[in-house]
Amino acid sequence: MSFHIQDDSTQDSIMAEINMTPMVDVMLVLLIIFMITLPIIQQAVKVELPKANSVRNEVKPESVQLSIDAKGQIYWNSTAIDLATFDKDAEEAAKKDPQPEINLRADKSVKYEYVAKVLAASRRAGLTKLGFVTEPD
Repeated sequence: MSFHIQDDSTQDSIMAEINMTPMVDVMLVLLIIFMITLPIIQQAVKVELPKANSVRNEVKPESVQLSIDAKGQIYWNSTAIDLATFDKDAEEAAKKDPQPEINLRADKSVKYEYVAKVLAASRRAGLTKLGFVTEPD
């Protein structure tokens, strides 16, 4: 900004000017930047891409409902079995690919001994997907 120096021979006025040069310089630099970057952003090669499905078709493992009632009776999908039959069924299930998920439902009053025997037999057979089913509060 420039100011006029007052002297007695002229009017008592202050002359104020805004220097536009720095603002024009900044605007020109921005204009040049946008002119250079805009074609780069919009430049694209149009290609028709092939269609392919990359999602793997997963086979859901079967689910086995394994129940132990209050008396210690074992049920494989609602069929009553003994521990020896459970050993054979567990070995067959462990050989399947993918292994079935075993959902263990034990009565709250069953002795821990029966649950421990079923867990040990499952481990011996090689079953790895074993879950406990409970009732929510």
